[in-house]
Amino acid sequence: METWKLAIVALIAIYYCSQVNFVTGLECYVCSNQTGNVEKCLNTIKTCEPGEDVCGTEIRWGSQPYFSQGALKQYYVSKRCMTKQRCQAQRKRHMPYCTHIWYEDWSCHECCRGDRCNYFVISGSSKNFNCYSSILTAAMSAFIMVWLRKQFV
Repeated sequence: METWKLAIVALIAIYYCSQVNFVTGLECYVCSNQTGNVEKCLNTIKTCEPGEDVCGTEIRWGSQPYFSQGALKQYYVSKRCMTKQRCQAQRKRHMPYCTHIWYEDWSCHECCRGDRCNYFVISGSSKNFNCYSSILTAAMSAFIMVWLRKQFV
């Protein structure tokens, strides 16, 4: 196959990955107010409802049931499926309190896209990145094979 044809095929594949919504439902880890990112938060997976397009993670440092100074503090983790708009609103709401100062109560919220992207407390991933990297690898391999073929013929 000629090099220019290979380049066109690679560009079409990249365009396809950026335009197509994958039909399979998003999967997120789910848990509520767990004392750390352990057990249930790492083992319970839910297929999200239609329209829920991101995984949300909330981490809080403080005392339960109400945050209060001087009380015994620990981490509380909650994970769920959410819409992008709702997750971004939660993130914005938590932003002033996301200080990570050990002697104060704080809370942070994070959003990520991609199946099971909320395994770690603060993380992110993208299906599109995986698609692009696969296409780039295939295209580069094809170009190298064409180049080698021309060198040794």
